[in-house]
Amino acid sequence: MTYDTIIFDMDGTLLNTLDDLADAVNYALEQMGWPGRTTDEIRTFVGNGVQLLIDRAAPQGAAEEERRRCLECFKTRYQAHMLDKTAPYPGVVEMLKTLREKGCRLAVCSNKFDRAVKGLSQDFFPSLLDAAAGENEAGGVPKKPHPAMVHQVMAALGASPERTVYVGDADTDIDTARNAGIPCVSVTWGFRDRAFLLAHGAQTLIDTPMELVDMACP
Repeated sequence: MTYDTIIFDMDGTLLNTLDDLADAVNYALEQMGWPGRTTDEIRTFVGNGVQLLIDRAAPQGAAEEERRRCLECFKTRYQAHMLDKTAPYPGVVEMLKTLREKGCRLAVCSNKFDRAVKGLSQDFFPSLLDAAAGENEAGGVPKKPHPAMVHQVMAALGASPERTVYVGDADTDIDTARNAGIPCVSVTWGFRDRAFLLAHGAQTLIDTPMELVDMACP
């Protein structure tokens, strides 16, 4: 099977955002007077939206109002510093350009908050993506692994399930694709390793971005 529509996760798939995320989390924790977290800890917290990221990073027993204030502090800091250390993974831009040249429709669906998803997409991949969507539960769109965000993007692009694939680096992405009724390609260069992905049901794995080009049409 070849695909003409490819929907990507962002963090850990297209962009290595880990250091900027870790810096913003630890800044917010410091402002609350809470202990910081290691980058490896934060790596395991990422993937289910910023609310859960902060809930996992906060000390056990932290009050809801405190976690809310910490989240707002994180968002403000991250929005101002999300380009400090973030960069595409090696080969990603070349891969997107090649897929675009082949006529593929390309999009991002991420649990990162929507404003950041759209900003980073424009900063790093101008003219390479047909759509970019992030977490917008306030607007009535549940975050992944609920399929609503993916289905909305597919509808906007006129994509068929038979010719669409979801690409991500985590178990959330595997579950999202399954819930959306489309296949998933799992990448091994992101925030989760091959053993983790296989243990969580990965069926197709790739080690370099350009491997995806062979799956695309025409």
